[in-house]
Amino acid sequence: MDKARKLQLLESLVGTLCAERDVEPPQTQDVEELWTAFRALVNTRPPWPAGDGFLAAQDELLQGLIAETGIHGIDEATSSPADGRLRLWRGDITTLSADAIVNAANSQMLGCWVPGHHCIDNAIHTYAGVQLRIECARIMEEQGHEEPTGRAKITGAYNLPSRRVIHTVGPIANGRPTDLHRVQLASCYTSCLDLAASEGLSSIAFCCISTGVFGFPQQEAAEVAVRTVREWLDRNGADMTVVFNVFGEKDEVIYRELLGLPDMS
Repeated sequence: MDKARKLQLLESLVGTLCAERDVEPPQTQDVEELWTAFRALVNTRPPWPAGDGFLAAQDELLQGLIAETGIHGIDEATSSPADGRLRLWRGDITTLSADAIVNAANSQMLGCWVPGHHCIDNAIHTYAGVQLRIECARIMEEQGHEEPTGRAKITGAYNLPSRRVIHTVGPIANGRPTDLHRVQLASCYTSCLDLAASEGLSSIAFCCISTGVFGFPQQEAAEVAVRTVREWLDRNGADMTVVFNVFGEKDEVIYRELLGLPDMS
């Protein structure tokens, strides 16, 4: 997407989003400033209906940005020599074209409302588009209560290259996981896998659930993740590829050891 088209789309989208709230749009033609404004506005936008014109412009913009970043297939993930069903990939999960990607959600299940926050929940909702929050709001309204820890919900992926998004609420461990937290974390993985299987999906990419602001220690969380996934695959005899997606170096080192991959040195 060329810069002129990106600018045109952003000016239109930001203008519409500001008009919804009866505020003046920023007086700038800087693409980066407009993108920051757009992201902040959609991060804090209630799940209101959106018009066809807005959605068409938003979808063109988001799909163009993802394509510029580069879309990655699960075949680019490194297969575990110890278990070919398991793979490791380091990168941005919003660019991964697995059948499903997993979002570490909060109990409201409506995405992150902090403008531009660097969490996976924010990134997934930003690049999927406003349709994702609208769908999540409908699901939660029908449910009538917050999402319990360890459970999962499945939605469309909209502008993301994956087919679906599976949202799960991990335990809040605050650096001191209890036996209950361990059980709940394992349940996140089995709930997501159960949903993926029920939908006939053949690949799923997990983020590092609960290891961010929820404070589950990375090493132990990874051990729970790999053990639980292996046990589920063995128990169900499922023909499913599971990708462990990491973003930082520490998590990559941990998963490499657990999956029997060469170290990074």
